[in-house]
Amino acid sequence: MRSKPTVRLVAGTLLFFLLFAATGCGGNEPYRETFAEPGSWRTESSGEVEGQVRNGVYDFIIRANELTSWTTAGEQFSDGIYQVEATQVEGPDNNGYGMLFRVNDEQDDFYVFQISGDGFVWIGRYRNAGEAEAEPLVGDWWFESPAINQGANATNTLRVHAEGQNLIFYVNDQEVGRVTDDAFRSGDIGLMVRTLGESGVHVQFDNFTVTPIEN
Repeated sequence: MRSKPTVRLVAGTLLFFLLFAATGCGGNEPYRETFAEPGSWRTESSGEVEGQVRNGVYDFIIRANELTSWTTAGEQFSDGIYQVEATQVEGPDNNGYGMLFRVNDEQDDFYVFQISGDGFVWIGRYRNAGEAEAEPLVGDWWFESPAINQGANATNTLRVHAEGQNLIFYVNDQEVGRVTDDAFRSGDIGLMVRTLGESGVHVQFDNFTVTPIEN
């Protein structure tokens, strides 16, 4: 099985996005973001990263050869069903893109659920992301999955069922992994795109929803 290279997150990557303090809607009400309006999502336009809400999607482009970058919504959730639609528009298929959840911006801690244009999955967590390497929680770094619609202009739906320490991950309604982990119990949501040696990864995200789980 082919494996993807490990990419260490460079300190300061998050600073491509403007710092933004927002009060979230909490974890008790359903959340739906269609990106029809800019809202509270962080945006940026620079030589290496462009992330903008436009034309009903979050449009995310990485122009550096090996870079990981993300944006967050300024919300706060705990247990819930997290879901987002992601479409690779152009660029090399050797990439990574997906969702963050239970994000602590002050500590740069979060869970990550990523896929790639060439059919791989990465499920893990970042602790103190500017200083430490990411840690996989399912499989050995990247692993292949037939659930992924590969290549440009293919839309994939990512979903996470997060209830306490029990996390179950789905791509296009097919389970691709599950784990028990209690590192992070609540936090913000976000979107991530990464290049793995070649620039020009362009991904559009839409319909990010969080459905609370009643205990």
